[in-house]
Amino acid sequence: MRKLLRWALIGIAGLMAFTILWAALYRVVPPPATPLMLIRALGGSGLSRGWEPLERISPALVEAVIASEDTGFCGHGGFDWAAIEGAFEENEEGRRLRGGSTISQQTAKNAFLWPDRSWTRKGAEAWFTLLIESLWSKRRILEVYLNIVEWDDGVYGAEAAARHHFNKSAAALTRREAALLAVVLPSPRNWSPTRPSAYVARRVGVIERRMAVVRRDGLADCVR
Repeated sequence: MRKLLRWALIGIAGLMAFTILWAALYRVVPPPATPLMLIRALGGSGLSRGWEPLERISPALVEAVIASEDTGFCGHGGFDWAAIEGAFEENEEGRRLRGGSTISQQTAKNAFLWPDRSWTRKGAEAWFTLLIESLWSKRRILEVYLNIVEWDDGVYGAEAAARHHFNKSAAALTRREAALLAVVLPSPRNWSPTRPSAYVARRVGVIERRMAVVRRDGLADCVR
């Protein structure tokens, strides 16, 4: 048993060292692909993506995504504990499952992990979130997120999304277009920024108002 325990500890230490090196690599190297991209490709989806540094992505999209996904992004250490507590309460009461994920958590999930709702995946997501918050800057976290997140079936990243939906570069997005892209992030294969449903159209107005607050209150200053 002692020998088995020693090998188990060695295995755990090796796995932790591997994940640390992996996260450290992505601090400077763009992720070549993500597990979701590979899963979608195996399922027959295409693959349209491109990497653009944050300075070549419209500031309006930065503000829109922070306004829509995580207004506390610049102030937290990776987790929004109030949102997590609220999600647990709703889930325990039997209401529709909802997440409490920050942009940091979504980046960790998208860059390193498979899509799943299991506790194993959630635990791995928490570990990778701690790693990227420790090893990367906030600017790098948002840069990676905007370049790997799914924006339609087989469309990943801001540049591919801007060209796919609006036939322009990510740098040229208007505030309205940025808000439309941000709104569809929770369900990018079901919601369209160019053919918005009534819900999406209403939500865009909310996000545009929140974008003004993000700018006024400096909620995106950590990525400037």
